[in-house]
Amino acid sequence: MTSPAFIHVAIASPLRQVFDYRPPAGSAPESLVAGVRVEVPFGNRKMIGILTGVSDSSDFPLEKIKLAHRIIDSEPLMDSNLMALYRWSSEYYQYPLGQVLQTSIPTQLRKGQPPEEKQPVLWRLTETGKATTPEQLKNAPRQQQLHALLSDQASLAAAQLSEALGKNSSSCLRAMEEKALVESFSPTPEKQEKSAKLYGDNKPLTLNNEQSVALSEIRKGEDAFSVFLLEGVTGSGKTEIYLQAMAGILQQGKQVLVLVPEISLTPQTVRRFQKRFNRNVAVFHSGLTDSERLAAWLQARNGKADIIIGTRSAIFTPMANPGMIIVDEEHDSSYKQQEGFRYSGRDLAIFRARELGIPVILGSATPSLESLNNALSGRYCYLTLTERAGEASHPSYRLLDIKGQPLTEGFSESLMDMIRGHLGSGNQVLVFLNRRGFAPILLCRHCGWIATCSRCETSYTLHKQPASLSCHHCDARKPVPSSCPECRSSDLAAMGMGTEKTEQTLTEFFPSVPVYRIDRDSTRHRDMLHDTLEKVDSGDPCILVGTQMLSKGHHFPNVTLVAILDADGGLFSADFRGQESMGQLLIQVAGRAGRGDQSGEVLIQTYNSTHPTLQALVKDGYGPFSRQLLEERKLGNLPPFSHMALIRAEANNRTLPDTFLKHIKSSITLDENQLSVIGPMPSPMEKRGGLFRMQLLLEAEKRSIIQHGLNQVLAKLDSAPDTRRVRWSIDVDPVDFT
Repeated sequence: MTSPAFIHVAIASPLRQVFDYRPPAGSAPESLVAGVRVEVPFGNRKMIGILTGVSDSSDFPLEKIKLAHRIIDSEPLMDSNLMALYRWSSEYYQYPLGQVLQTSIPTQLRKGQPPEEKQPVLWRLTETGKATTPEQLKNAPRQQQLHALLSDQASLAAAQLSEALGKNSSSCLRAMEEKALVESFSPTPEKQEKSAKLYGDNKPLTLNNEQSVALSEIRKGEDAFSVFLLEGVTGSGKTEIYLQAMAGILQQGKQVLVLVPEISLTPQTVRRFQKRFNRNVAVFHSGLTDSERLAAWLQARNGKADIIIGTRSAIFTPMANPGMIIVDEEHDSSYKQQEGFRYSGRDLAIFRARELGIPVILGSATPSLESLNNALSGRYCYLTLTERAGEASHPSYRLLDIKGQPLTEGFSESLMDMIRGHLGSGNQVLVFLNRRGFAPILLCRHCGWIATCSRCETSYTLHKQPASLSCHHCDARKPVPSSCPECRSSDLAAMGMGTEKTEQTLTEFFPSVPVYRIDRDSTRHRDMLHDTLEKVDSGDPCILVGTQMLSKGHHFPNVTLVAILDADGGLFSADFRGQESMGQLLIQVAGRAGRGDQSGEVLIQTYNSTHPTLQALVKDGYGPFSRQLLEERKLGNLPPFSHMALIRAEANNRTLPDTFLKHIKSSITLDENQLSVIGPMPSPMEKRGGLFRMQLLLEAEKRSIIQHGLNQVLAKLDSAPDTRRVRWSIDVDPVDFT
């Protein structure tokens, strides 16, 4: 076989092209296949790219084409289907292929390490250590403690020992190793045989009629591509349908990929799937170490992992034998990446399933209007669950008008009485406030000064744990001043409420009941959320306080009251998606109530109790509410009845983004009846992180027209004024316009 003259390599570069190289000297033609890693010279550096193709010709002069250093892999890291997903993603979301590939491959592989699972280094007692008694180590209490741990567990990883012993565990290990009391070793990898027994401790539950119909429809389409939208009210047993639909796929020896919107959902999902199936589960999310991520990636690629569970980036996980994809809480905006490569994990799941010829299930109690429209138009198979599973009943709703009512730190007396009553009955209460921190504003009572982030021109949020002023837009932090910097008055007041203040207030009102706060601040460290949820799962009376993290699929069977403190924010949003997002959030939060054998109540404090949106949600539920929004979108020719792309530009000079986007706009020659171009206009948040921000909105009835306009834009970028002084991005199908 004759070796091709040129190889095409995708490199992690902002340049929107692949690069031509000559094959490494002596490379065999069969080694030059798409998906292998290649080490190449790039400028004055060595870089690792992905080979995307070969050819016998190049558009560049031969003398300018460099020789690649080496082919790293003996076989492709990803198969042709996964490469197709990368290529399509790059083209559709208008992002360089090299960066698309590199951002989704484990770090060690990007650095050129071999695709091999590293065996963990474990520690165990030596024969001398086993013969040593605790009494002999009485003068070294930490060594005595370590000796006891290894006596109980036989072997432990260094990380486990560090967690048990705290800091300086490594010096303790070294000291005992010098005494020949302990030794390190790498266990021999055991060949994992799949159990003939599919089910684990938890057996399939008996389905009600609606669940049985939904499962039957899914099973009819399990051998080909089809999209199922499973809309089920909160607590209707959607996860049980996922599990029973997966069973047939797993019995065939195929793999199932399950996407969840947030890291917070991953541990409980993993536990439930592990208890149901005697199958290997691999987990993907941003909280993993590089080694953990590589191990999971390789297990999925090699077919050792039968079930892969992860957040949006898990859609790029290689699978040896794919059989089904499930997207839980498909409506959640977390599936849309908001920086860099701005892809939708949900939409890529559908594309990947189509390429693989396998089914994909989209599940939600509050489907996105895009998915709902596709289901109503017949593009998706529409499955509905209107009743809660088991003995659970729908919660009752109550709108509490607080106009003119005295509030104690945001709580009405009626709400406090309800909380007191539910706790007194031995139940749990969930209080929802989608605003973290102690207070959104720090104000000087004397002169009116407000602590403001100069980089974003928005107010700092006051935090008490630890004490700081924090900007929730650019993450800037500064100490809390003891006096006003304008008038030197010490009369500073925290205005408004955040979850920290709500937690403090409830702790003061109910000192005998534990109050658990769940938000991004309280769950920063690994296992903190898991530890808190374990306490809640005990069933003892408690109060949960938190942000939207509490709305995402958690099962709290002992919560009988959900209190929503501030429901008015989304009613008057300038974003056309504002009411959809608000409705989804309220229904999801409310759905945490009454999931056990006791009925639940939902109390919504509002200054706008007669607002049509709130009335529709409370009286009719999400179904009629979402269809009304669809009608309004259709009249306004807004998504999903049209398509959008947002071009953002930002710079430290106010005029640069405007000039840049005006030049970009002039490059678009499509008829305005085909493509509407709105702007340049300031972003809703005009200054963020010290940069002034402008945007250009493209809107058309067809996706192809949007792509045509974006291609015209990209062709003119190099000639745009001050391109190097402006940071710009393209967001196809944007969900956040701020």
